[in-house]
Amino acid sequence: MAERLPQASRQRRGKAMTAAAGSAGRAAVPLLLCALLVPGGAYVLDDSDGLGREFDGIGAVSGGGATSRLLVNYPEPYRSQILDYLFKPNFGASLHILKVEIGGDGQTTGLPWSFPGWLGKGFNWPYVNLQLTAYYVMTWIVGAKHYHDLDIDYIGIWNERSFDINYIKVLRRMLNYQGLHRVKIIASDNLWEPISASMLLDTELLNVIDVIGAHYPGTRTVRDARLTKKKLWSSEDFSTLNNDVGAGCLGRILNQNYINGYMTATIAWNLVASYYEQLPYGRCGLMTAQEPWSGHYAVEPPIWVTAHTTQFTQPGWYYLKTVGHLEKGGSYVALTDGLGNLTIIVETMSHKHSRCIRPFLPYFNVSHQFATFLLKGSFSEIPELQVWYTRLGKPSKRFLFKQLDSLWLLDSGGAFTLELQEDELFTLTTLTTGGKGSCPPPPESQPFPQVYDDDFDVDYPFFSEAPNFADQTGVFEYFTNIEDPGEHRFTLRQVLNQRPITWAADAYNTISVIGDYKWSNLTVRCDVYIETPEKGGVFIAGRVNKGGILIRSARGVFFWIFANGTYKVTGDLAGWITYALGHVDVTAKRWYTLTLIIKGRFSSGTLNGKSVWKNIPVSFPKNGWAAIGTHSFEFAQFDNFHVEATS
Repeated sequence: MAERLPQASRQRRGKAMTAAAGSAGRAAVPLLLCALLVPGGAYVLDDSDGLGREFDGIGAVSGGGATSRLLVNYPEPYRSQILDYLFKPNFGASLHILKVEIGGDGQTTGLPWSFPGWLGKGFNWPYVNLQLTAYYVMTWIVGAKHYHDLDIDYIGIWNERSFDINYIKVLRRMLNYQGLHRVKIIASDNLWEPISASMLLDTELLNVIDVIGAHYPGTRTVRDARLTKKKLWSSEDFSTLNNDVGAGCLGRILNQNYINGYMTATIAWNLVASYYEQLPYGRCGLMTAQEPWSGHYAVEPPIWVTAHTTQFTQPGWYYLKTVGHLEKGGSYVALTDGLGNLTIIVETMSHKHSRCIRPFLPYFNVSHQFATFLLKGSFSEIPELQVWYTRLGKPSKRFLFKQLDSLWLLDSGGAFTLELQEDELFTLTTLTTGGKGSCPPPPESQPFPQVYDDDFDVDYPFFSEAPNFADQTGVFEYFTNIEDPGEHRFTLRQVLNQRPITWAADAYNTISVIGDYKWSNLTVRCDVYIETPEKGGVFIAGRVNKGGILIRSARGVFFWIFANGTYKVTGDLAGWITYALGHVDVTAKRWYTLTLIIKGRFSSGTLNGKSVWKNIPVSFPKNGWAAIGTHSFEFAQFDNFHVEATS
């Protein structure tokens, strides 16, 4: 269709210069006028006086809490369809930047959230041995290339935590020593200060940092950051429910991060909401894919808001100096590739419909207006602009990334006028390659199966984690048990034996949750194997009501057995609420079958089919996930997991 547009436009030259009606009807879409008479308040787009800053791209974060956890378990073709909506050029979000988390054994993008415990040598601090931590990060970069053919372009320091000036310098030297001169350093993925002031006071630090990255800057920067003359990025932003308000938030900041704060890249947290929705920040991704068992996913409005910028720009383009705010609210930016192409993005997001989750957004007003733009300099002879349009709000009046008729600018003196209402987004561009991609509708949404079994019998797993288990603290991986060639040869093993250097408030126990948060009456059964003599312990659980950064305070019904021959039933993960305790015939290095039954206000448990406790009252919580875990950071194995829910 894009290839036919220039011809169609030429056919319209003799007609009235109104381009917008399309098939939706004149009343339903905005009015675009090629203005022959330019009002005095025109917004001039001009490159005669040079260009602004270089554009570095728009991206998203996969990580910071295993946000893509469920995506890997999606069957084809749905997983590839999801990735197409995120990354395929001229199809959906068409992202320029992918920011990923460096694994650190914790509840935790290249950037470390947590670090393995052995780096801290007993301290919850990654800077005990600067060389060792730098070596760990460097080898991760090398491994990404060697095993996955991934070229890491930028590396961070420590997400939203303290930076160490000497560590940053050591990291640069370590990268250079390994021949990784092209890998640039971004710091400090927190606030603009104190990193900016530190750079101004330390010439070596200034030289080794390539980008200053701030999180949730509210479209503003600070004087010190600008004085460094470094690239400025919003290296984490958005983090908002992916409905129309979230889309409005994103539409506003993608423009105004540059207009107000000179930020040349914006990275949204997170890429895809592919984790259980009741975990913290549920559905705060550009799209939603949280049902691998059904294949269902949802292409949310932020995908199409992102496309307004990403499909018509590329890293290496430049912003024009002539960008800014509209007289009656909203903003506009313009970018060029320096080869004659021009892309203009205009947004009129209202305060009510563009509030991000953070920071606080001072009130502003947006109202109906006519905005006239005048193309000057090398753009004055552009004959035609393609037009893409989004209107957020009521479904009956909503459009998402709709292509309108193109604007024909010959004989207009390079001027055109837009009629703008609130909560609209326009892209006007010389590029004809944009596209609103689509796939066949995915399967209908389905709840997690009420009966679910996993025997973990996978000889050569493609992924190390079992499907649908979401580790909240600890690491649970497929394991081949060479000591048991029989029934328990293939198991799921908790493999951390020391607490990591944490980012969030990880629990002191390990835990992996699974299932439907709405489950109330359920039976959980699992074979368990304690590896640590005397002090070791494991549990199965139901109605677990919290996860993520809130995991320490998780409530539920937890059935524990310990290698010292005791059992305990608690109402919380931390073990403060005890329902029952006693002695059982349990020791380390032997397999046992635990069964937990929760029905209404009562719960019961069995060990190897024999009752251990019965009809203990459990009034809270009313529902939650099933779970498995260990008493501490210790090796333990799980097999033949079974859950059956009746409600």
